[in-house]
Amino acid sequence: MIYRSLLSLPVMAVVITAPLAGQAPSSPAKASASTHGRAFTVAHTADGLPDLQGIWTNATITPLERPAQFASKPTVTEAEAKAFEQQSNSGVYSDQRNSNPEADRDHAYNALFFDRGTELAHVDGVARTSLIIDPPDGKIPPMTAEGTKRNANRFRNSFNSVKDRPLGERCLMGFGSTSGPPMLPVLYNNNYQIVESKQTVMILVEMVHDVRYIHMDRTQHLPQDIKLWLGDSIGHWEGDTLVVDTTNFTDKTRFRGSSPNLHVIERFSRVAPDAILYRVTIDDPSTFTRPWTLEYPFLATSGPIYEYACQEGNYAMTDIMGGARKADQASPEGGKK
Repeated sequence: MIYRSLLSLPVMAVVITAPLAGQAPSSPAKASASTHGRAFTVAHTADGLPDLQGIWTNATITPLERPAQFASKPTVTEAEAKAFEQQSNSGVYSDQRNSNPEADRDHAYNALFFDRGTELAHVDGVARTSLIIDPPDGKIPPMTAEGTKRNANRFRNSFNSVKDRPLGERCLMGFGSTSGPPMLPVLYNNNYQIVESKQTVMILVEMVHDVRYIHMDRTQHLPQDIKLWLGDSIGHWEGDTLVVDTTNFTDKTRFRGSSPNLHVIERFSRVAPDAILYRVTIDDPSTFTRPWTLEYPFLATSGPIYEYACQEGNYAMTDIMGGARKADQASPEGGKK
């Protein structure tokens, strides 16, 4: 399978066992986190914990940032939602051929390769126009001067070594922050399995088979000199809501250009038998001028979680580095890099 990054990363060849795309969600007709006025009591595990266990999908076509057409509308009517969904889905699920190899590459995949959902996310029965709910304009806050400068230099020498390429491109972590935190939906394999114990909450991520461990048995983060690709996650319960605090990221995580100072707070609330409401706040004063918050549902799906093979078919890495060497040779430097 070929993955085309949402963050404008080069094309990567990957392979998945079983179906080519992730399993189709067996979820309600609407991607909705709501009991629609019905009384709902959260079930508990044998250990007495609020039960978040199961297999879930966060697939939705609601974009991260609010589209210009909905600039002042965080929510839309069902008629507006259907019109947007029809427009959004019309070009994705058909074969397309174009006038040059690059355009052909970017449009040659049909529904067989995608499982991004077909509808806007609904919360409390209302369609959302962006995953971002704060700032109110539904946009990622501007970068700080420090963040802008750091990211301008980020890729300057990133083709000198395979180790300089992003973790997702090297098949070491999920693409587009599917692994989290935050756990964002992408083009396919938006599936997660949650398993709880008193000491740990485990989240198995279908994309690149990442595993998140949320430590429930401690209240302090690891020492700051210990850095992890997925950060150090510690959790606690506030009523029936799981609150997860994550710090200690490496300089390779770089969520939307973030720094190792990234601080993420997630909240998982079971709001219906088939829905978890997921709310996550991103705070990185070194990168963003203010914290920002996303909210969207995770919906029950039948599963199972499939093994995802990536590095085994990652032929694109050879092409990426080989292309960089060709570019070096053609440069005025004459291949001195």
